[in-house]
Amino acid sequence: MTVYLDNAASSCPKPAAVVEAVKDCLENFCANPGRGAHKLAVAAARIIFQARAKAAGLLGVEDSANVIFTQNATDSLNIALHGLLSPGDHVVTSVVEHNAVLRPLMVLARGGVGVSFAGADPAGRVDPEEVLALLGPNTRLVVLSQASNVSGAITPVAEVSAALNERGVPLLIDAAQSGGSLPLDIKALPASIIALTGHKGLMGPQGIGLLYVPPDIELRSLRQGGTGTRSEEEQDALGRPDRYESGTLNTPGIAGLAAGIDFLEREGLEKIARHKAGLVARLHAGLAGLDNVSVYGPKAGEPRAPLVAFNVGDMTAADVAARLDCEHDIASRAGLHCAPGAHRVMGTLKRGAVRLSVGPFNSSADIDAAIEAVAGIASQADRKGRRAQ
Repeated sequence: MTVYLDNAASSCPKPAAVVEAVKDCLENFCANPGRGAHKLAVAAARIIFQARAKAAGLLGVEDSANVIFTQNATDSLNIALHGLLSPGDHVVTSVVEHNAVLRPLMVLARGGVGVSFAGADPAGRVDPEEVLALLGPNTRLVVLSQASNVSGAITPVAEVSAALNERGVPLLIDAAQSGGSLPLDIKALPASIIALTGHKGLMGPQGIGLLYVPPDIELRSLRQGGTGTRSEEEQDALGRPDRYESGTLNTPGIAGLAAGIDFLEREGLEKIARHKAGLVARLHAGLAGLDNVSVYGPKAGEPRAPLVAFNVGDMTAADVAARLDCEHDIASRAGLHCAPGAHRVMGTLKRGAVRLSVGPFNSSADIDAAIEAVAGIASQADRKGRRAQ
């Protein structure tokens, strides 16, 4: 059986209830939500309404209409960035962000938006003071990930959000890696926009995401079309959530996401977080104790997302991942992880890194198997390196 340690890419396996919710929706509630008054269309719309309420509850949001369904975190980030920023505006971000942030910002920069980048230390940590020092008179937004998908470093977004709130600047949080793993309470994040994906820590299926937009922030709609409501009005005259949800929604994905949120609440977010933290601490300690293995990111005992990036000797990350897969049946991810800036600060841009990431269904045995496998690969690589000398 495969030891799955690629949960930072997509959580696997899914809770049985998630699979059943998607299946049930496709079999029994496959009508178009909000596009008819017959009972199947109403039932599909009810699934979406209830799921939105669950997502709002997860985030501590009072009005669920401020929670928007999207395709994924990338879609959420694009909606927020392109919907808020205009030529002449200024935005602050960091050098270690995911391409889901960096690429939209580069497009906006070509259109006249100013972009400033806060640096990061070799562990991938961003200093909030450096972020705040980059604010200018026309700064419209700050955008930061709560947790790096490469180093696992945590950014204290609550601290940044509070400081920005005093200055009247909103914070866009990329919570793709933190949703379902780290606290995300909107009461502690004033004036923050939050972008999440459903298929990672929230345990839902792929193809569904969330965007929370505070009631006092309005975004331009990026997609215009049918919403099933007020068809005589222009798109930007519509209320929430319809303003941002043109076209038929992914009802099966939304049903699965609701079941994923139910799983988190039933098992307990804090309990799941402790389980992941214990496993990743075991993984970090085991890998860091191996000869010929370089481990990146925060040191032992420091906060980190439930993932560890490493390299073995002079081997390419791809070769290590291939051996883990083919020889040990361990699923990992190798490469730049769509975040080249994070690799620049870690010194791994040319070779990338191998990433192992844990989920709620992993066990200590999985971690020990991974450590043993890496130890074997590192030992063989070391012997080959000594012979080459």
